Amino acid sequence: MRLAPLAGAGIVVAVGLRAARSRRQRALHPLGRSMSGELHVWGCVEPTGSDLLDHPARHAVTVRVSKGAGTRGSRPDVRGIAIRVPGAARPTDLLLSTVGPGRWGRHVPMPRRTFDAVYGSIAPYRADRRLHLAAGPDPEGTPVGDDIEQVGRHPADLLLHVIQSGKVQTFGRLHLGELLPASTDAELAFDPIRNTSPDLRPTGLLHGVRALAYRLSQRWRGATPAADNPTAVEETASGQRLR
Repeated sequence: MRLAPLAGAGIVVAVGLRAARSRRQRALHPLGRSMSGELHVWGCVEPTGSDLLDHPARHAVTVRVSKGAGTRGSRPDVRGIAIRVPGAARPTDLLLSTVGPGRWGRHVPMPRRTFDAVYGSIAPYRADRRLHLAAGPDPEGTPVGDDIEQVGRHPADLLLHVIQSGKVQTFGRLHLGELLPASTDAELAFDPIRNTSPDLRPTGLLHGVRALAYRLSQRWRGATPAADNPTAVEETASGQRLR
């Protein structure tokens, strides 16, 4: 059952439709709120081979919470969370969308009525082995909320997970802090393909399509795209490490 290619085709269609409607808006997830945050990683009990996922640390991050089609208020939409983790050479951008339940459902973007839902990377990442990233409500934290216009008015929390060989490991907590200015939100240009690290690389057709889609979207709206990273793009497309 090959669901990721269908999702990849959907991204390309979405970019085209949004671009036809507006020159200066995001083609993907146009309606969102950006905020400061903290990623508290306590690490995976069974190591994945990724420094970010395995080693306990606290990272000051930038987070964008958004709606895929740009519906207003609490109307159903594919909701997204983008996390930018600073790095010495370049940041690591992690992008998650609300997904369906179960093994196959996590490959399918799914509209939800709340931001306190289950998110997934849709397609896999590669560390020592293939894995998926996921996020979901924190039972001990503050809910994010339902209405996009209200998001960011209070701190909120989500738990982050790794799914590997069918096993789920909770490796950290994402705390959403203060709302950032609208001008900062407009300038942010996430790129999960180029802004990555050698030990946690997105892989597969969907991510390969994203490499093109995000570039087109950012150039179209006049944002400064991520610095070129041809090795990351090639590794994503091939699914193999080149070094």
